[in-house]
Amino acid sequence: MRVFLTGASRGIGEALARHYAAAGAALGLAARRQGRLSELAAALPGAHTCYALDVGDAAALKEAATDFIGRCGCPDIVIANAGISVGTLADQANDLPAFRRVLETNVLGMAQTFQPFIAAMKARGSGRLVGIASVAGIRGLPGAGAYSASKAATIAYLEALRVELRGSGIKVVTITPGYVATPMTAANRYPMPFILAADEAAHRFARAIERGTSYTVIPWQMGVVAKLMRLLPNPLFDALFARAGRKPRGLDL
Repeated sequence: MRVFLTGASRGIGEALARHYAAAGAALGLAARRQGRLSELAAALPGAHTCYALDVGDAAALKEAATDFIGRCGCPDIVIANAGISVGTLADQANDLPAFRRVLETNVLGMAQTFQPFIAAMKARGSGRLVGIASVAGIRGLPGAGAYSASKAATIAYLEALRVELRGSGIKVVTITPGYVATPMTAANRYPMPFILAADEAAHRFARAIERGTSYTVIPWQMGVVAKLMRLLPNPLFDALFARAGRKPRGLDL
């Protein structure tokens, strides 16, 4: 098995890398931190290739994809996991750069991760493109406008991509996590119901990927919460969430 994974240096990405390496996969590990990538690759069973890059850099992703395909062959699974989370407020002009950064990383970064692999997957007639979204994309959360908008966009993008690739042999898998214990969520100062350990989340993600599930919320309990949130009338939703806990501002996680 061959797996290309972004955001691999910590959190969910690191847990997924450990899961797939233990299963004998050859990995392409992409993240911004070269040192952390090298440490991770050295700790994993098997031989893996590291790519220090930012998913906002389309040229770097294309170069990495070409290199990985040349070394290992067309990947069976490409996981667009890289993402950043930061609180933003609409009335703060100095939050606009953060808003842009979140959208470029979480949305454009996903499209730029997939694009260089699609032709090879189509030619082979198989593969899985996996996008990591979030339940934060189901309804807009106060103080997290950039993050909610980015994850809503990834859900819609992945749905469009799934239909585009219908009949090609490529399955598009949308994974919408609730809370997972990672450095990203460690900054949250509010209750996080049904939170999963990163290793357990990776195990559940991998099962959904293996099945080729088109859309899933993990854990399932957050799927129930998400459906209820979607059904709430706007006045009730507004009243309930106006005082909800908010993401810290000014953190590039």
